[in-house]
Amino acid sequence: MYPIDKLLLDNKDWAAGKVAADPGYFERLSHLQTPEFLWIGCSDSRVPANEITGTQPGEIFVHRNIANLVIHTDVNLLSVLEFAVNHLRVKHVIICGHYGCGGIKAAMNNHDYKQVLNMWLRNIKDVYRLHRPELEAIADPQAREDRLTELNVQEQVLHLAKTSIIQRAWKYEQRPRLHGWVYGLKDGLIKPVFEMNPDAPIDDLYSYDDL
Repeated sequence: MYPIDKLLLDNKDWAAGKVAADPGYFERLSHLQTPEFLWIGCSDSRVPANEITGTQPGEIFVHRNIANLVIHTDVNLLSVLEFAVNHLRVKHVIICGHYGCGGIKAAMNNHDYKQVLNMWLRNIKDVYRLHRPELEAIADPQAREDRLTELNVQEQVLHLAKTSIIQRAWKYEQRPRLHGWVYGLKDGLIKPVFEMNPDAPIDDLYSYDDL
């Protein structure tokens, strides 16, 4: 049996188990999507948002990309953010990175990963450049990588706050709160590393005055 066929069989077993335990489960779920959280996480298969937070389908709206980046030319991410904030009216947006991230590791070397990945990883290299003195003062390579992971999450939260989507919601509705978390692959625990509330100050350079 090919692995793809096993996925389909396991899906049937899972769906049957849900119906056996709760006959109305899928009927209710088909009419319900009222998440309080938008999760922007890494595409890494070891970091599934619902499982590591113990939440059910319908409770977290999810977007994932390599190294959980918020890039202002990424229409995919911005459309997710727009929908989550203005239509689902989420109360929290979470950027969740993870220790041992392949994107972080790749950005810390000078290898040529070819055009598309090079462009993507350059955003992480920019985070390194912004925090170079702190990072290069860390002698242990693993500790330096872990700290870059945390700083990358922090910068992505700041990128969220620079969007008119977030600033408009902050101005008129005092939501959502922005959270920067890092997940530990070795212990399964989430570490909060950064947070911004709707009253957080924003550099005037990025603040919109005509929302």
